[in-house]
Amino acid sequence: MDGVQGRGGTGGRRPVLAVVAVVAVGGGSRGSRGEGMSDVTKAAVGDIEEAMKDVVDPELGINVVDLGLIYGVHVDDDNIATIDMTLTSAACPLTDVIEDQTRSALTGGPGGGVVSDFRINWVWLPPWGPDKITDDGRDQLRALGFNV
Repeated sequence: MDGVQGRGGTGGRRPVLAVVAVVAVGGGSRGSRGEGMSDVTKAAVGDIEEAMKDVVDPELGINVVDLGLIYGVHVDDDNIATIDMTLTSAACPLTDVIEDQTRSALTGGPGGGVVSDFRINWVWLPPWGPDKITDDGRDQLRALGFNV
């Protein structure tokens, strides 16, 4: 028997070491630049913020950008966005709804979306307050009958 023998040891032979590499193969828009990095165009932060205006807070009916819930956006070299986001309340049970809307806004649509993927980093400091609402957000809230 060649190679590694079972149970009884190697019978004086050296075990065979197999090295297996797992390679992820991307879609047609990614290529290689020779250094192992993907040839992906990074989305502009402004484009991500604009797309996030399609994400609506389910309780207030105003988008998360104009509510001031987006604290920061970073896009890495693989076009994966990390979004620092808060909620109007840390006890909000609707994070799943906001994450689903974010997925549709950022990764869906023709051509695959604005980014390859995203991560939401839920942050609680500084706490959200009405002072973070944009002028457009205030106008939208007033139109809904809120006094801001």
